[in-house]
Amino acid sequence: MIDIDEIILISSRVEQRASQSFNLTCWKSRQPRDDTTYRLKFTDPKVCKSFLLTCCPHEILSSTRMDLGECPKVHDLALRADYEQATKTKDYYYDIDAMEHLQSFITDCDRRTESAKKRLAETQEELSAEVAAKANKVHDLAEQIGKKLARAESLGADGMVEESMKLMEEVEDLRKRKASAEQEYRNSMPASSYQQQKLRVCEVCSAYLGIHDNDRRLADHFGGKLHLGFIKIREKLDELKKTVESRREKRREERELERNARFGEIADYDVTR
Repeated sequence: MIDIDEIILISSRVEQRASQSFNLTCWKSRQPRDDTTYRLKFTDPKVCKSFLLTCCPHEILSSTRMDLGECPKVHDLALRADYEQATKTKDYYYDIDAMEHLQSFITDCDRRTESAKKRLAETQEELSAEVAAKANKVHDLAEQIGKKLARAESLGADGMVEESMKLMEEVEDLRKRKASAEQEYRNSMPASSYQQQKLRVCEVCSAYLGIHDNDRRLADHFGGKLHLGFIKIREKLDELKKTVESRREKRREERELERNARFGEIADYDVTR
């Protein structure tokens, strides 16, 4: 049975989060730029190229548990607008800079994820292969529930009530399967061991997820700004990596042509003197 109150609560929470995010963005965009920023061009090395392409982790993960603080490079919406206008007539190859920035960031995050996994393996009670498989099944079903609930929130906030209700039906089916999986897991080990919180690390954002986490917490995680922010960063990185080699080659060729043209101008100047 789908809980209508749950649908209403989902929509209310999403609207509240969206309003807070919008207000924060508007406030930041209205802040006066200092004289140094005002004089900058978007081509200046001080300007964040990832920001110009709307994929700087400092901006995407702001106000989350992994807030990186202020970016060491300049973020300015006016400069982004200038860049977007300029790219209509010239290629600046800033996607290469952004890819290298995101690659470095994600590599560091993945390293921390592996370290967190090792710490868990050292501190948590070791499970047999059979029990571990049952625990993982509970984790997997819980993640599916959390993701679908988060998606239902998004659809409900967009006014797509029928689609949201359909997802909630799928959630109800997953809840039944999870309850059955939890029973199997519970029966496979002593009660004292079962009560211990079994954790694992989210592969996307490195957050800890517990086997006893309720649906609401999982939905908040998978629909939260931190997790969705990491998805955006990872997807952007994958997109940029597909073309980076050809883009680097094209940039190299273009720079070589520009150098040859400059040398030609110098040679012509020397001849005429």
